[in-house]
Amino acid sequence: MAQKRERWGTKMGVVLAVAGSAVGLGNFLRFPVQAANNGGGAFMIPYLVALLLVGIPLMWVEWTAGRYGGSYGHSSAPGIFQSLWKKNPSMKYIGVLGILGPLIIYMYYVYIESWTLAYCYYSLTGTLGGTSDTSMLTSFLKGLQGIEHNEYFSGLGVVLIFFFITFAINILITYFGIRGGIEKICIIAMPTLLIFGVLLAIRVITLDWGSFDGLGHLWNPDFSALKSPKVWLAATGQLFFTLSLGMGVILSYSSFLRETDDVPLSGLTAASTNEFAEIILGGSIVIPAAFILMGPQVLEKIASGGPFDLPFVTMSALFGTITLGQFFSFLWFFMLFLAGVTSSISLTQPLVGFLQDEFRLSRKKAVGLFAAVTFVICQPAVWFYGNGVLFDLDFWGGSFIIVLGATIEIILVAWVFGVDKMWREMHVGSGIRIPRFYKFVTKYITPVFLLTILGFWFYDEWIPLILMKGVPAEDMPYILGTRLGLVALLISLCILVRIAWQKRRRQTGSEA
Repeated sequence: MAQKRERWGTKMGVVLAVAGSAVGLGNFLRFPVQAANNGGGAFMIPYLVALLLVGIPLMWVEWTAGRYGGSYGHSSAPGIFQSLWKKNPSMKYIGVLGILGPLIIYMYYVYIESWTLAYCYYSLTGTLGGTSDTSMLTSFLKGLQGIEHNEYFSGLGVVLIFFFITFAINILITYFGIRGGIEKICIIAMPTLLIFGVLLAIRVITLDWGSFDGLGHLWNPDFSALKSPKVWLAATGQLFFTLSLGMGVILSYSSFLRETDDVPLSGLTAASTNEFAEIILGGSIVIPAAFILMGPQVLEKIASGGPFDLPFVTMSALFGTITLGQFFSFLWFFMLFLAGVTSSISLTQPLVGFLQDEFRLSRKKAVGLFAAVTFVICQPAVWFYGNGVLFDLDFWGGSFIIVLGATIEIILVAWVFGVDKMWREMHVGSGIRIPRFYKFVTKYITPVFLLTILGFWFYDEWIPLILMKGVPAEDMPYILGTRLGLVALLISLCILVRIAWQKRRRQTGSEA
C-alpha cells in the first residue's frame, strides 16, 4: 500500500533546508583559502562567472527535476532520472550516482563534524583557552584524530565518543522526517549560525587595524592569476562544493515540493543565503584572523600546514589571545557544528528516500537500515584517517561524482527531457519570471562549460589521483581497500535499484 508522501511545511522551511545543505564547513574553511591562493579578489571573477553560467542554471534545473520526479513518487536520483527519460531503462542505474555521492561524503563528513563538537566542549571547559602556542594546539588536534599519542590523548577513545554523539544526532533528526526533523532543525540552526557568523566577523574585523590588512590580503586582486586555467577550475570546483550541486541532495529535497510550489524564487533565495555565508562571512573571519596572528606569511603557513590547521589550530590560537576568547571559540566551533549538521542531514535523505519510495519501507525502518549501514562504512575514515582514507573518499565523493553527476544531469534535462518542457515546468507556480537568456545558457553554455571543466580536471588532477601518484607506499593498501570498498558499494546500490524496479514492474505491469 502506498504511503502518504511527506511535504515541506512552509516555503521558508524548504529554503532554509536547501540553504542548510549548501552552507557547510566548506563555506568557512575552504572558500577563503581557495580565494587567497588563487588571485584574491580576482578569484571572484571566475567564481561569479561560474555562478551565473553554471551554478544558478544547474540549481534551477535540480529544483525543477526534483519536483517533477516527486510528482511520480520518487525522491532520489534513480527514480527522478528515470522519470525524466522513461524510454531509457538505464537511467535508473546512472541515477545511482545521486545516492552514491552523498553516501561517500557522509562516510567522512560526520567524522569531521564530530571534531567541531569536541572543540565546542573543550572551548567551554577552558582546555583550549589562554594559549596561542600553535605547536601545542597542533599536537592537541593530532591527538584527538588519533594520529599521535601525547599528553592530551592516548587513542581514539575520546573522538569516538563525539563521533557516536554526532552520528546519533544526525540519525535522530533524519528519523523525525522532512517536516518534523530536517525542516524544524534548519529553521532554528540556519538563523543561529548566520548570527554567530556575523558576531565573529565583527569581532575579527574590530580586533585591530591589522584585520583590515587581512581583508586586503584576501581581496586585493591579482589579475595575472586569471591567465591560469587552474584558477578557473578552482573557482568552479568551489562553486560545486558550496551549492551542493550534482550530488543528488537538492533533487531529493525538491522532490517533496508540491506541484505548484515556487522553484525559481525559492532556489535563488537558498543560493543567495549560501553566497552570503560564504563570501561575506567566510571571507571576513578566517583569513583576516590568521593574518593578524601570523602576519603577511599567512598563506605560506597555511600551505605548509595540514588541511585542518586553519580552522582548528590557527583559530584556536587566535581565541587564546583575545578577551572573551573562550566564548568566541565556542561560537566559532558551534557555528561550524551547526553548518556541518545542516549539511550532513541532507546527505542522509537520498538513500532514506530511495528505501521508502522503492521498497515501501516505513521511515523508521528506512532510517534504521541507513544507520546500520552507514555506521559500518564510516569506520574506515575514523580508524585510518592518518593513512589518507578520508582524503581519498573526499576526492571520489566530493569532486569526481559531483562534477560527473552535474554534467549528466544538465544534458539529461536540457537535451533529453527538453529545455522547452523544462522551462514550462520550472515556471509552474513561479513567483518570478527567469530571463529567457537563461534558457539558452542552460541548453548550450552550461553543458559546454561543464564538459570543459570535466576535461581539464581529468587531465590535471584526476589522472594522478586515480593512479595514486604520490601516495606513500605504507598508505597504498588502505587506499586500495577504500577503492575496492567503493566499487562494492556501487555494485550493491545497482543491485538494489534492479531489485526495486523489478518489484515495481511486477506491481504495475510496466517499467516505472
